[in-house]
Amino acid sequence: MADGLNIPGVSDKYKTNDLVESLMEVERIPLKREESNLETYKKQQDAWRGVNQKMSSLRDSVKSLYSFENPFSNKLSSSSEEYAVTADAGREAEFGSFKIEVLQPAASDRFLSEEIDSDMQVAPGKYTYSVGEKKIDFNWKGGKLNDFVNALNRRGNDTIKASLIGVSANKKSLLIESLKTGKENRLVFENQALDFAKKTGMVSSAKSETITLKYSSLSAKTPETKDEIQQEKIPEISKSKVKANGNDITIEPRGGFELELPSSIRKSSSGKIEFSFTEKKVQEITEETVQTPKEKLELPPPLRVTYEGISVFNNPSDSTLPPAQEQQEQKSKPVEISSSQVFFIKDSDGNEQPVDSKYFSKDSRGKTKVSVSISDFPNAQSLVVRNSNTGKEISMTAPLCFDEKKSLGFEPKNAISTAQDAKLKYEGITISRPTNDIDDIVPNVTLHVHEKTEKPANIKIEPDTESAKDAIITFVGKYNQAIAEMNILSINKPEIVSELDYLSSDEQDKAYERLGMFQGDFSLTNGKSSLQQIVSSNYRFSDDASVTMLSQIGVSTNASGGARGYSPSQMRGYLEVDEKKLDECLKSNLNQIKNIFGYDSDGDLIIDDGIGYKIDRQLTSWVQSGGIISSKTNSLETQIKNSNSKITRLQTQLDRKEADLKRKYANMEGTLNSLESQQSTMQNFSNQNNGRNR
Repeated sequence: MADGLNIPGVSDKYKTNDLVESLMEVERIPLKREESNLETYKKQQDAWRGVNQKMSSLRDSVKSLYSFENPFSNKLSSSSEEYAVTADAGREAEFGSFKIEVLQPAASDRFLSEEIDSDMQVAPGKYTYSVGEKKIDFNWKGGKLNDFVNALNRRGNDTIKASLIGVSANKKSLLIESLKTGKENRLVFENQALDFAKKTGMVSSAKSETITLKYSSLSAKTPETKDEIQQEKIPEISKSKVKANGNDITIEPRGGFELELPSSIRKSSSGKIEFSFTEKKVQEITEETVQTPKEKLELPPPLRVTYEGISVFNNPSDSTLPPAQEQQEQKSKPVEISSSQVFFIKDSDGNEQPVDSKYFSKDSRGKTKVSVSISDFPNAQSLVVRNSNTGKEISMTAPLCFDEKKSLGFEPKNAISTAQDAKLKYEGITISRPTNDIDDIVPNVTLHVHEKTEKPANIKIEPDTESAKDAIITFVGKYNQAIAEMNILSINKPEIVSELDYLSSDEQDKAYERLGMFQGDFSLTNGKSSLQQIVSSNYRFSDDASVTMLSQIGVSTNASGGARGYSPSQMRGYLEVDEKKLDECLKSNLNQIKNIFGYDSDGDLIIDDGIGYKIDRQLTSWVQSGGIISSKTNSLETQIKNSNSKITRLQTQLDRKEADLKRKYANMEGTLNSLESQQSTMQNFSNQNNGRNR
C-alpha cells in the first residue's frame, strides 16, 4: 500500500532540500567572501571618516590659536564700583586702568497717576504720545482701562509702555513710561492723551517763564583775558567793544562780556539757554599796530686787506635785506588770533567750560542756533562771551532762559524718574550721553552705567589669561585624540586602547574593532610623525624671543616630569600639560606664547609660521576636499560600489543555480514517485491474481 500522497518539489521524502542546500553552501562561498569584503570596506570608510572628524576638530582648535579671533587678544575688565559702572573691553583695548566718575545715570520719563478706580472707563478720542522723534497716536473708541492699556502697549513697541499697579482691591495707579533714555527722549502727551493724563493726576498744567538776558554795560562784567600767547600790542578783552541794540548784541574783535544766569534757571534740572549768532570777518587789528620804520637798514660795504702794497678786496655780500616795511613788520607785528571758541559757562568756583559745537545747529536763515542745557554744566553761574579773535566780529541775539519741562504746558505730578542723559567725569572732563551703554569715551571699551558713584571707579583692563589657557588645553586634548586615533588604526597592540582611560566601555569596544585596521598604511604613520615634529620644533619669531617652544610653557610629552619613570603613553606622542608652569608663562609672556602659535616671518603682515599655522597646513592636506582622506574614502566608495555590484551578480547566479537544482531534484523525485507507483500497481495486480488461483 502507498505511504501517502507525495508531491515533488513540495514534500521532501528523499531529503532533496538538504542535498540542494549542501550544494548551495559550496556555491555561496564567493558571495560570503565578497560580503565580508564589503563589510571591511565600510568599516575602513567609517574609520577614515573618524580620522577626518578628529583631524578637523584639531584643525579648528589650532586655527583659533593664531587667527584674528585668537584668545591671546581677549581682554578682561573689572570695576572697583561694579554697582555703579562696569565695562566690556574689546580685543583692541589697551591694557591699563582709568578712573570714571558717574555723576548721574541716564534715565527715562516714568510718570505715575494718582489712585484711580479699577473699573474706570477711558473716554474716546485721539490719543497721541511722543518720545523724542517717535510719535504714537491712535483713535480710541472708549472702553475699560485694562483694554486701553493693552491697546497702548500693542502700539508702543520699544518706545512706550503702560502698566497698571494694584493699590487696593478697587484702586489702581497707571504707570506710563518711555523706553528710551536721554533728555531728548522726553515723554509728551498730546490731544486726548494730555486730557487723560491730567484727569488721572499724572500731570498738571504748568506755565513756562522765559527770561531774556539783555546786555547792559552796567550789569555785565568784563571776562578775563585767556590768550594762549601773551603779546604786548594785543589789547585785553573788554566789554567796551560790545554794542547792544535791543536784543541784538555785537561783539567786536577782542570784545567780551559775562552775564549772570537767573537763579530759577540755575536751580532747575531742565533749565535751558538759547540764542543764535553769526560771524563776520573784519579788518585785522594787528595791522593797526604796524609802524613805519624811521631808517632803512643797509649792509656795510665789502672790506679789503693790504700787504706789501698788494690789496685783496672782498666780494660784495650776496645777502639782501627785506624792504623797510617788512623789516618793521617782522620786528613788531603781533600774531593774528583766530578762535572758534567764543561761548563759555562759568561755574560758582570760577571754572569755565566751553559751549562746543554739539550744542550748535543751523536755522533756516543761515544763523547758528545755540541750545544749552544747564544740567550739562554743574553749578552753572554765568554765561561768558569772549571774542579772542583779532579779525572776526560776532553778532548774537540776547540769550533766552527758560525751564524746558514747563515749556510743554504740563509737568509730572508723580514722576518716578525724568528723562536725563548719563553724566560722567573722565580725565577731569564732564561728558554726557543719552544712554547708559557708552562706547565712545575710552577706545574699544564699552561702559555700562548703573548708578551714581560714591567715589571715582577704577576700571582695569587686563589680559584674559584664563581663556588663553582653556584654548591651549583644548588644543592639547584635540591633539591627543587625533594621535590616539592614528595609533589605534596603525598599531595592533591592545594596550593602545587600554591605556586610554578617558574612553567609555562602549568606546573601548569599538576601538578594539578598529585596532590595527591600517597597519600597513604608512600615510597615518607619516602624518603622526609630521605632527610630532611640528609640536616639538623651535619657533624663533624674533631675535630677542625667550619663549620659542611648547615645552617652555609646560606643554610636552613629559610635562609631568620623570618621577613616574617610563610611561608608554609618552612614547606614543601624547602631550601633557603642566598647569602651574603654563599659568606662570601666560602671566609673564602672553604675547610670546601667542607668537609661537602663529607669526609673520617675512614682514608681509600675513601669518606664515608657527605651531598653529603649520598644523593647520598639515591637516588641511588631509581633510580638504580632494585631500588624503577624501581620496581614501572615494577609493573605498568605488570598491563598495563594485562589491555591491558583484554581490548582486553572484546572488542572481546563486538564485538561478538553486532554482535549477531544485527543478532537477524535483524531476528526480517525480520519476522515483512514478516508479514507486508502478511498483505498487504491479504488486497489487500480483496479489489479486494469487487470490483467484486459490
